[in-house]
Amino acid sequence: MRPVRFVALGDSLTEGVGDPVGNGWRGWAALLAGTLGERAVDFTNLAVSGAQTRDVLERQLPAGLDLRPDIASVVIGVNDTLRRTFDIHAVAARLDKVYAAFSAQGTVLLTACLPDPGSMLGLPGALAHPLARRQRAVNTVVHALSERYGAVHLHAAEGAWLTDRAMWSADRLHPGERGHRQLALRFHGLLAQAGLATGAPPSPEPEFPPPTRSAGLWWLATAGTAWVIRRCNDLLPQLLRLAADEMRHRARGTSARLDLRAAHAVSAALAGLAVSEQRMRPDAA
Repeated sequence: MRPVRFVALGDSLTEGVGDPVGNGWRGWAALLAGTLGERAVDFTNLAVSGAQTRDVLERQLPAGLDLRPDIASVVIGVNDTLRRTFDIHAVAARLDKVYAAFSAQGTVLLTACLPDPGSMLGLPGALAHPLARRQRAVNTVVHALSERYGAVHLHAAEGAWLTDRAMWSADRLHPGERGHRQLALRFHGLLAQAGLATGAPPSPEPEFPPPTRSAGLWWLATAGTAWVIRRCNDLLPQLLRLAADEMRHRARGTSARLDLRAAHAVSAALAGLAVSEQRMRPDAA
């Protein structure tokens, strides 16, 4: 009997940043892989820090399809919201192609909605609200497409774990070991309900002691600072314009228009996918 093939696609969250083991990262997907059942699991992690939906579609998907996995996780989208080129129509189209490709192979698809980075970082409202609006848009698309393709979907954008500092690493954006274990535990529960995971669930308790405060500060001063600089060079000018727009609408009492505009963009993106799918059907003519 061949091993269960599990392939993970995504960004730094799935790569395992925040859960160091040895000289590398482990993360929720690797923790989950060890609990799927009695059969051996052939686990491949294709996730790369900084990846966007374009990277998943163009680079990770072909490698993932070649492995013909039984299970594939696709958890992505936060990095798209942190770019000046953010376009919910493009994000939706890319995710639709990725989900459809795995579904066509009969692969069980794992997806998740994620918290917005602005609130996790504790940014001021005028800066946080535009990022939150973008993340809500991505989450809405992921929800809709997960339902369309019958994915096992984890609602990770809400819950007490978001405000529990013990779940998060020093950068406040990536889970620590306890947070990664929580994600693995929740995915395992969903898979078990579907009869797709028969092994014992992963332990919620960390295997290793959390990094010391000095270690966390050192990470922030080195790798963490570099991460912020890279994002700021790309996003900050636009984010300042978005914040100024946010404050103007707030002063006029018209902030709801921004939410409505974002909701219309999501609806149009999903409607566009539905039209494209209908045109591709043999009986569409």
